[in-house]
Order: sequence, then C-alpha cells, then structure tokens
Amino acid sequence: MLIDTHCHLDFPDFEAERDAIVARAHDAGVEQMITISTRVKRFETILAIAEAYPNVFCSVGTHPHNADEELDITTEDLVRLSAHPKVVAIGEAGLDYFYDNAPRDAQAEGLRRHIAAARETGLPLVIHSRSADEDMAAILTEETGKGAFPFLLHCFSSGPELARIGVALGGYVSFSGILTFPKSEELREIAKTVPHDRMIVETDAPYLAPKPFRGKRNEPAYVAHTAAVLAETIGVSKEEVATITTDNAFRIFSKMPRL
Repeated sequence: MLIDTHCHLDFPDFEAERDAIVARAHDAGVEQMITISTRVKRFETILAIAEAYPNVFCSVGTHPHNADEELDITTEDLVRLSAHPKVVAIGEAGLDYFYDNAPRDAQAEGLRRHIAAARETGLPLVIHSRSADEDMAAILTEETGKGAFPFLLHCFSSGPELARIGVALGGYVSFSGILTFPKSEELREIAKTVPHDRMIVETDAPYLAPKPFRGKRNEPAYVAHTAAVLAETIGVSKEEVATITTDNAFRIFSKMPRL
C-alpha cells in the first residue's frame, strides 16, 4: 500500500478523467490520496472532489505563488475550514524565490498564518520551499520556538541543511518524481540521511512525472515509481519502503483514517 500525499486533482489536466485516474491509482496500490489546496478561494472545489471519493482527502491553504491574492484569508479562516472531516492538512504554503510570483513579504506573512493554523489545529503544514533555504530555515526555527507544529517539506529539492534542520525541528521530508531524475544524485544522497521514520512520498501531479514517464502528465499511480527509487536509494525492498512511507503518512496526517 502506498499513499500519494500530494497531488492536485482539481487541476484542469484531470477534469475529463478524474474517475479513471483515481481508479488507476488504486490498481497501482496507491490506496489513498491527498489533493492539495493552492487557493483558499477554490476550497469548495477541492472539498467537493475529496467528498466524491472515499479514498481522497484534502488540505486548505494558499500556495506562495498566490500569497498576495489571499492576504484577506486569516488564520481563523484556515482553522474554521479545516474542521471538515475530509481536511487533513494545512497548506500548501511557503516561500518560492525561484519564480517570485508574489512579493516575498506576502509569502512570509502567509506562511506564518498557516503555521499558526497548523499549531492551533494540530494538522500538518504542507510546506513549499524553493530557492529559499535560508529564510525557510530561519522561519521554521523561529516559529517552532513559539510552539511546535507538525510540518512536512513537500517535493523536497532543497539542500542538505534544510533537510537536516527540518528533521531536527520534528518535520518530515517528502520525495517526488524529482528523486528519480538522472541528475538528482545530490537529492538521493540527501534521502540517505533522512531517518526512515521521517520520509514520505508524493507525486505533485500533474507535475514532475517520475521516470519512465518524465515529460508526460503525472498522476497519483506513478508514486509507485518514486517509491521504488527511494527503496533502492536507502537500501530496502519495495515492500519495506511502502510500509515505511505509508506508516509515516498516517502518523503525520493523523486525521486521515486508514481505509
């Protein structure tokens, strides 16, 4: 059994065949999926998808690309919306200095609001961090000092120091199809340093399809390929990595039931 802890089933890429995509995931051993919010103002759409499938859950939050568009969304709003039984996480929120689609101060403000919501609800914060290692480490360290909160570093592609700090602060590290790319040797070396009880897998579908599907649309079924490379990287069997990552997924996404 595998869990795709991060996909975007509300994106237009999936609209025409969502039923088939969920079915293919099940056939591939991906028993449960979490579809991740990028705009709180689209939350009703995401929630409707989660409600339509017993094995699909969701988050609520604002992607850093959209941070300046949703500064009217408060921590209280996030807490209120997260009370729904299908909502198992806060986010994704964070810092993206690669694209800089939103002002950095707006990204940081949004991130801190989401952290506060994660702290209050006990739901894990799904963190997006790209080209922002130093600032992300500083914010996570500072905010943890105010009170611990559960979090995971989604689609990890940062440096070893952020992985180390994230784990030291109690966080989890999530690996996507990037782990399978030929040029991702540094990332595979980082994966070897992550404790087995702090690693999970995801697709970030429709993006970042793993080998052998690279360049094509990604989908939740393909998380099995990332899990296989993770198993090879850390020196365990595919069955063992499935058990490790699934147990970890249920530990951090503690509101999500085992079906």
